[in-house]
Amino acid sequence: MCHQHLEETNRDLRISFLGYPAPRFERWLSFLPQNRSYIVFPGFADVHVHLREPGFSYKETIGSGTRAAARGGYTAVCAMPNLNPVPDSDAHLAAEEAAIAAGAVIRVCPYGAITAGERGEALADLRAMAPRVCGFSDDGRGVQDRAMMKAAMEEAKALGKIIAAHCEDNALLRGGYIHDGGYARAHGHKGICSESEWGPIARDLELAAETGCKYHVCHISTKESVQLIRQAKKSGVDVTCETGPHYLTLDDSCLQEDGRFKMNPPLRDRSDREALVEGLLDGTIDMIATDHAPHSAEEKARGLAKSAMGVVGIETAFPVVYTYLVKPGLVPLETVVNALTVNPRRRFGLPMGEDFTVWDLEARYAIDPAQFLSQGRATPFAGMEVFGQCMLTVCDGKAVWQAERS
Repeated sequence: MCHQHLEETNRDLRISFLGYPAPRFERWLSFLPQNRSYIVFPGFADVHVHLREPGFSYKETIGSGTRAAARGGYTAVCAMPNLNPVPDSDAHLAAEEAAIAAGAVIRVCPYGAITAGERGEALADLRAMAPRVCGFSDDGRGVQDRAMMKAAMEEAKALGKIIAAHCEDNALLRGGYIHDGGYARAHGHKGICSESEWGPIARDLELAAETGCKYHVCHISTKESVQLIRQAKKSGVDVTCETGPHYLTLDDSCLQEDGRFKMNPPLRDRSDREALVEGLLDGTIDMIATDHAPHSAEEKARGLAKSAMGVVGIETAFPVVYTYLVKPGLVPLETVVNALTVNPRRRFGLPMGEDFTVWDLEARYAIDPAQFLSQGRATPFAGMEVFGQCMLTVCDGKAVWQAERS
């Protein structure tokens, strides 16, 4: 990481740059309040978001989701395919592309589905979609059949595309909806075992080694997943992975009887969280991705047992990670920034034009979901005090977010 400093003494602005390379910044000075210090990062990239359009615009739209992303410092996102219609063919992908063209304020690169309708029964038309997608995923549903996943990897390999897998063995879920740990046992909840995640990862790593496919593991949450991926990387498998801010900073001891704590995979044990942090430090975990998954207020108001799976996170990701990992000295700032910028862009081929985001790291406040730009409000971080306010986000030379002056 390069560090540069710009002093504008006549405005009493102190600007630090952390990125590759520092942007031409003079034209943006007028956007920032005086008498404060700022740091400039490359625009963040999130390879795992749910923008819900087309098909579920009551949860989120391309417009509301990308405005929320811009407020969180993001200039590029990869949109998951659990939509209606599912982007599993040329025509269905075109419907999503039209919504993106009409509503996006930052770069949005869609995923194509791995299987038709994400039903796991037949491959989607991967070849037709390949030139226009960042990769293929059946996110929200694990590909249960080994032969189907192998066929998908072989086709993706031939097309030079990534398979991004939601790893979940349905046979091991047994009606669970939170981690099978202390909180579930103490409060009479049905638990999801860790093997339901790491078992499919082990299977897929074998297939990735066999096929040579570019393989990416979505939202890992268990210590076993970290170790399996660490070993696979050492053996030469072309694998990357992501985890989310909530898995890095919370565990099942933080649970409350509230739908805002329900996500898939669930918050795991403290030992899992610690293993994820270690995986981020040693490079096993390449990226921090939010799995931003907005739902309606009614869908998230049914408690842990009956609320929809998924929480929002794209407006709070950096402040949460900065406050609870960087400031205590657990993870270097450079590691976090690489996981939010360089690594996702390099792996998924996301462009970087004149993209950057400006933060006031001294700003301190409590997270208030009522202030979100996302239509979703369910976050496990509600009310938590954090440091770091996004003051300005620039995508391709255009200001897409500017904080109100105070």
